[in-house]
Amino acid sequence: MIVHSSDYVEYCRETALQLHDLHDLALRGRGQKRITHAVCQRIIDEVDLGPGDDLVDIGCGDGTLLRMAIQAGAHSARGLQATAEEAQLLCDLGLPVLQALSHSLPVGTASASVVVCNSVLLVIPRTLIQPTLLEISRIAKPGARVFLGEIPMVPGPEAEPHFASEWQALAYAYQKHGLRSWAGMLRRMARSKWTGEPLVVHDCSSIAFHAQADEFVAMVEKVGLTLVRFWQHEYVKNRNNYLFRKPASTGL
Repeated sequence: MIVHSSDYVEYCRETALQLHDLHDLALRGRGQKRITHAVCQRIIDEVDLGPGDDLVDIGCGDGTLLRMAIQAGAHSARGLQATAEEAQLLCDLGLPVLQALSHSLPVGTASASVVVCNSVLLVIPRTLIQPTLLEISRIAKPGARVFLGEIPMVPGPEAEPHFASEWQALAYAYQKHGLRSWAGMLRRMARSKWTGEPLVVHDCSSIAFHAQADEFVAMVEKVGLTLVRFWQHEYVKNRNNYLFRKPASTGL
């Protein structure tokens, strides 16, 4: 039996459980470490991160930004991941990472001078975007820089197709994603047959939230953050990056 799911949190959990390379946690795809590093360097440059900063990275991927922040002399660099499995993998490497969802952050009020939430909001249900933005504003210190990245301007690609049989799923995995994906699907099928549990196929291409620049800026400014600037993402042309600042004096 094949069960189809668009639950991105469960997709992240499965990625952690089936991990082949730590970079898999960045969810950028195989062979994209250079891009991940370049994206993180751009973020560091945009927020002007340096000694004395307290960074909170929401959805910290494989921990690249945390490691770069520590190397840059940040006072602290904390990461958050959607699942305990992802968080534990990074904690085992000595990185301070907690499990949390974006709309309920286990972080003190006004404790971060830099908040980064990159390639995360696009998979959060629209109903949770405003609670997430309120949490980001809450944890930001007065004067903090806030980077919100990879916000799609348009809906995402069509959802992955549903398969009537395991062989169709295998064929699609090979044709669309290559030999590694095919082998992973085959292992999952074997485990499903062994345990009697259904085979769950996660749609990792789903985009839950998108917004044009004016709409998104209005949403963020509503929680008390001020736009510094926005620009088109270097590698994904239908997405924008945004830099905001929390006013030095605010009641939030």
